[in-house]
Order: sequence, then C-alpha cells, then structure tokens
Amino acid sequence: MERQFQVWLQDTVWPRAKAQGVSRATMQRAFDGVTLNWKLPDLVPPGSSAQTPKQQKQAEFGSPGRYLNAGSVQGATAKGRQMARRHARTLARVEAETGVPGRIILAIWGRESGYGQVPIRHDAFQVLGTKGFMSTRAAYFTDELIAALQIAEAGHAPTGTLKSSWAGALGQPQFMPSNFLTFAADGNGDGRSDIWGSAEDTIASIGHFLSQHGWVTGRDWGFEVTVPPQITCALEGPDQGRPIQDWAALGITRVSGKPFPPHELPGEGFLMMPAGRKGPAFIVTPNFYVLKDYNKSDLYALFVGHVGDRIQYGVGDFKARWGKVDTLYRSDIAAMQRALEYQGHDVGGADGLPGFKTRRSIGRWQQVTGRSPTCFPETSMKSALAQ
Repeated sequence: MERQFQVWLQDTVWPRAKAQGVSRATMQRAFDGVTLNWKLPDLVPPGSSAQTPKQQKQAEFGSPGRYLNAGSVQGATAKGRQMARRHARTLARVEAETGVPGRIILAIWGRESGYGQVPIRHDAFQVLGTKGFMSTRAAYFTDELIAALQIAEAGHAPTGTLKSSWAGALGQPQFMPSNFLTFAADGNGDGRSDIWGSAEDTIASIGHFLSQHGWVTGRDWGFEVTVPPQITCALEGPDQGRPIQDWAALGITRVSGKPFPPHELPGEGFLMMPAGRKGPAFIVTPNFYVLKDYNKSDLYALFVGHVGDRIQYGVGDFKARWGKVDTLYRSDIAAMQRALEYQGHDVGGADGLPGFKTRRSIGRWQQVTGRSPTCFPETSMKSALAQ
C-alpha cells in the first residue's frame, strides 16, 4: 500500500501541485519520511467499497447537552474574558472593520484551539496525504493537500513540519488549507498572516472569514426562547424563517422575560431546537448560519454564540435543561432516517446524525401517526418506523 501511495503522490499530486506553482523541493520536503497513517478515521483502502470505511465503529449517540458541558463552557468563558482584556484593541479594530463582534471571534478561537493553548500534533502532509489517497472524501482532501503545498511553497507556515488536526486543519483558528489561502488576514501589520503564532492575525482571520460568509452587522446570533405546546417543533429550520415579530405573535417568548430587541423584530428569525422538545429552544438569526459555515454543527454554532454572550454579558446557563436521551447508536438513527426517507421525508441524508431535517421529519411523522411531537430520536421509533 505504501508503494501505491508513493505512486499516487508522484502521478496524481505532483502534476497538480506543480501547476499551482509548487516546486519539486517543496514537494520533497513535505513528504520526506511521510507514510500512511492508518489510525485516521473514515479510511477506504484502494479496492475496497467506499460504503465500508476502515475502522467504522458502533458510535453511541449522546445527548446534545454533552457538547455544552459545564467544564468546556466555563473554561472557554473564563479564558475568553482574559483574552478580551489582553487583546481589546485588536478585537475592537477587527470588529470595526468586519462587523463581527469580538465576543464571537473569541468564542471561536477558544473552541478551536483553547486560545492557542491546545497543542496541534499531527503532520499535515501525512493527514492530508493519507485522506486524499484513501478516504470517503478523497477528492476533497486531495484539493486541501494541494492548498497545503501552496502554503508551504509561499513560506506562510512556521519552519519545520506543518502541523494540523487529525482532519488537516491548521493553526489557532483551525482553518483548512484552502480557507487559509482565501481568508487568512494580517492583523498586526507585519505583512504576514501568521495563524500559528500571532493572536492578532488569528483574530483578524476569524473576523474576515465570518464577514466574507455574510455576517450581518448589528444583528445578534439568537435568543433562548420558550415554545408553547401548540407550536410544533416541526417548524424548525433555516428554510422556514419568518420575521421575529411573527414568531412573537405566535406566543414564542424569550426565557429572560425581556422582549425581543426592537431592531430585531422585522428581521428574519428561525426556530432552532437541537434536542427537539428534550432541551432548550432558540430563535436564531441568519448569523447563526454564518457560524455554521465555520463548522456545520448546530451545537458548535450554539456553543460559540452562548460562550460569546457569557464572555461579554455575563449570562448564565441556558434556562431550559437538556432532557434525558435514549441510548441509541448512530446506526440506529441512520436506520430511522432510511425508514423516513422511504416514507417520503427529506432527512438530509442517512448519516446517523439528527440534524434539523431529521428532527422535523420525526416531528411530522409523530404528528401524522398520532404521537406527541418531540422531534428527536427515541428507542421506540426503531420498531414503529420499521413497520
């Protein structure tokens, strides 16, 4: 397999890299001593089926509340407040330039790399090379490998081995290489975009990324709300938006007891219930979905918005509690998704992850079958959906 890997590097990667201005010397330095990393997830060795990635496991699906555990939230908040004071001038300047609040930039920085304190240990070329050669998203990772070689060629990265996450993300903001080439910014005026060693460049790069993805200046990311029982959780999703004043007219209220800010009322809002009726509910703005451009997870965007609010405003925990979730495997949820697809529901793909399309499809199925809509997977649904 190693021999096939080396052939692939020379026959497939090198011509593409050369066409992008990468020198032979850079290519050789990048892959000097690099071998395949068989410990990475989602590997599909050449000749095997792409439907059965190597090391596929029975992953247990946990409560969404685990992602927002007290330790992670409180740690990111406490350090974030220190960083807010330390980098106040840079944050204010980047907010003025991009319209992205400093608290949001800080929360992303904290989540991605612990404000630059989390060690990043993987060899980027080994990760991207392995996944470009044999993974379920080989074409994507091959493109990212070419981008990483361009970064090395241009001398952007620190001297020595280019380090990344297990997925190939780089530096303190954890940009994929193509995002570095597009969105990395110089925050300290030294002519470089050093997302590895410069806090100023990291802050500017995160702000630039969000700005270029459509952050709406002056709008919040969202509000925790109470959703009355008569309003179905199946109204969730970014394609079912309506003015926030209309949600309020339906009886949705902020848990704080405060009214929605007047300037937000005519703006579009979206119902977001990451645990269905088993957890907190939110009316989110288009900025929530800009956060999802950074990381596609609802819970990631929620973490960032919530930690940002805690850093700046000192808010506490969500008012609603995360309810108990049945013990299920991702394979169980995938089976439910396939059954719902068979019935004509759009669940967003049978990936074993209950995103908003799956949640509301469950709610619609529950309504049609006379059940009380919870919009979240439950053990009893496995047999009921199989009928």
